[in-house]
Amino acid sequence: MLIIAAAHWAMSLSLFSSILITLNYIVRRKHFAPVSIACVLVLSFLFSFGISLLLDQWKSVPPAQITGIKLGDKGLVLSVNRNASAVVLLEGTANPLGQRVMAIPDQPLVYHNPAIAPVRANQALSAINLPPVPFTDDTPWFLRSLSIDIRLNAVMFQQKFSEGFFSYFLYSVSLIFLLCSLGYAIKFSVWPLANLFIAALAFRGILTLGAFFNTPEMQETIKSFLNNKLPVSLALPMLFISLGILVCVYSLLAFAAKRRVDDEF
Repeated sequence: MLIIAAAHWAMSLSLFSSILITLNYIVRRKHFAPVSIACVLVLSFLFSFGISLLLDQWKSVPPAQITGIKLGDKGLVLSVNRNASAVVLLEGTANPLGQRVMAIPDQPLVYHNPAIAPVRANQALSAINLPPVPFTDDTPWFLRSLSIDIRLNAVMFQQKFSEGFFSYFLYSVSLIFLLCSLGYAIKFSVWPLANLFIAALAFRGILTLGAFFNTPEMQETIKSFLNNKLPVSLALPMLFISLGILVCVYSLLAFAAKRRVDDEF
């Protein structure tokens, strides 16, 4: 169902946004790092698991009986995608060889009517109410790619939930742990808003990394590299946990070095 898919996308977006904003607040308030990260980790997992469980139960609810829209009526648009040529059947499927309009990108509309001459047909085009046929997508590339990565991550959450609690727990906790570990490592600026944008870019990189390693090609590559020594399903969570531990160690060393410099002065 499209509603459930949209709800999974919204859950994934809300999860990452809430973690990002919460970590930025914790860093600004200088709360105790281990306790803060543990609380954010537990609350984020409970949120994602609860929403996933609710959406999984929602699938078993029978849909409401609604009257479907009649297809093939007048003004039917036949097109592969929004950037390809389109044919508008002005009389619908009742007479597919009748009046129609050819819509080609970057070219004027061409009206065709077998009953009249082509010249008179093009003159009559202005009097016909044609449906809009968009050929371009004005969404910025960054936002479009971000939406795709969020959707792929939502699909991965849904797939792990269908595999069982242990698989979902391992994947979600490792991913959330990596995201939480970035909060204290990204403090390059004294401006909180600048740190928020830097953390958002780091989150964006993790989303892209997860989508890249979850592709079938990379799964086959990882499987051949591990040579059945480790299940493929554990490879990505272990990578997330390892990266998170490295970031935490870096944060501790940076904190110790900064405190030592402050003590010397």
